[in-house]
Amino acid sequence: MTHDMQGTLPPIKRTMVFQAPIQKVWEAVATSEGIAAWFMPNDFLPVEGHEFHLNAGQFGMSPCKVTEVDPPNRVSFNWGKDWTITFELKEQGDQTEFTLTHDGWSADKVTEFGAPHAPIRDNMNQGWEKLVQTLGKYVEA
Repeated sequence: MTHDMQGTLPPIKRTMVFQAPIQKVWEAVATSEGIAAWFMPNDFLPVEGHEFHLNAGQFGMSPCKVTEVDPPNRVSFNWGKDWTITFELKEQGDQTEFTLTHDGWSADKVTEFGAPHAPIRDNMNQGWEKLVQTLGKYVEA
């Protein structure tokens, strides 16, 4: 893996096609109730600039801020001090192509909990795989 001078690590990207209409997937990724059903409890609102928290269980309340809302195609938020999460939706007939991007990784940085980014990225890369599958089951139910 190549790194630039800043030690930037590539974003995590996950794309899946769900057997569900785009509006249903949007509700699952851009409402507090929807996000809680497959990700974690939160007080999200789909409003740019809205500050909210993800309840990360053992890691406590994680501060976030909504940076972009473009229904039903794109929602993006800052997670903690370094990360940006983006959910992108593309309508494909009665299916929806969903792409998650988790960006803001740096080999030189540590999380709020003092853990270096690289191993956390590996863990979360696997974690997102499971989460996107969970989201799929939720919207296809």
